[in-house]
Amino acid sequence: MNVKIDTLPNYRIAYLRQVGPYGPHNVEVMEKLKRLAKKKGLFTEDSIILSIARDNPKETSSENCRYDAGIVISSEYQVEDDFSEDQLVGGQYAIYRVKHTAEEIQKAWITIFPDLLEAGCQVDLKPTFERYYGKDNEIDNEIDYCDICVPVKLKE
Repeated sequence: MNVKIDTLPNYRIAYLRQVGPYGPHNVEVMEKLKRLAKKKGLFTEDSIILSIARDNPKETSSENCRYDAGIVISSEYQVEDDFSEDQLVGGQYAIYRVKHTAEEIQKAWITIFPDLLEAGCQVDLKPTFERYYGKDNEIDNEIDYCDICVPVKLKE
């Protein structure tokens, strides 16, 4: 798996939230985000799109799991009622680049955390997220890859 440790900036995001079991509804809310962002002129080839599963389904009942589909926005952008607003705190992240297929992403999620432990990293409490880019994120096109970004603390 292609992994590197990098320092990410703070991301100010506009997002839409889905509450319930993770799965097909996540895809629907992501497509809704892209359509709305495109309509508002936020969705360009330079856009950064984020997929954020806020809860661990092993610890949170599936009907209460929160999923956010977000787009990184500038500090000047005025968020309207169509979106909620949040900020993801930057810092050290292990970034796994994977092919954007269900099989490859599922395989990556299974191996990420054991790989981090073996490498001497500790997972930080900030959200883990998938990151996509506008040029690969056209509404009707397939996405070639995504980055799974896991916040880490390096063991000393």
